[in-house]
Amino acid sequence: MRPGLHALTEKERESLRLLGQGHDAKSIARHLGLSVHTIHERLRDARRKLGVSSSREAARLLLAADTATPEKVTDRELGDAAPTMLAQVQEHQIAGHSPWPRWKTGAVAMSAILAAIALATMSAPAAAPPAPAAAATESAPVTAARQFLALVDARDWDGSWNATGQAFKALNSSAKWAEVAAKVHGPLGAPSGRTLVSAEYAPAPPYGYWVVKFRSRFAGKPDTIETLSLAQEGDAWRVVGITVE
Repeated sequence: MRPGLHALTEKERESLRLLGQGHDAKSIARHLGLSVHTIHERLRDARRKLGVSSSREAARLLLAADTATPEKVTDRELGDAAPTMLAQVQEHQIAGHSPWPRWKTGAVAMSAILAAIALATMSAPAAAPPAPAAAATESAPVTAARQFLALVDARDWDGSWNATGQAFKALNSSAKWAEVAAKVHGPLGAPSGRTLVSAEYAPAPPYGYWVVKFRSRFAGKPDTIETLSLAQEGDAWRVVGITVE
């Protein structure tokens, strides 16, 4: 365990965990009913105790410690889920037949995901998707996912491509994205509603991802599940993967 973690107060840990979930200082303050000044003080003290210059780095260190030494049910679920997920990805890559890869050697395999979009949309209806989860606080990754989908709904392919991350752009040109997105979303028709199902953090390398899932309604397909993976680049959350079922 990194020296200094044991010195964190429970209030400092609470603020760091919310920061690690995608909230910023203002959002944390609203969530806890405190002033932004108080949150900044907590984060500053946490940085000092951990010997880091970035609050997000402090949050990452706490998350790593929580995952390595689970203290709560949510920590155990997170710690147990990651090895299983990564093992499944490696198995699929070796077999070479999975239509749904999310990561490849620590990066998002977007070319395969783009192919999967068309496959999922044109295939026969799958089993009923999970029911929406309880309403969750709209964190920064969820807001970014909604903004991206609003651009897609408007058929703004250039704008939506610009909202993707470097892992996406490195493997897919704007022209390729426009081609595949138009092919997939054309048959769906006009959107009529979108409900958040879940937003979960996946501790995959290099810095982890948020996986945000929506139940969406379109004129041509009233029960659709859209799943987006987002990575943080600077202060912004960028879409690096999307599937439509």
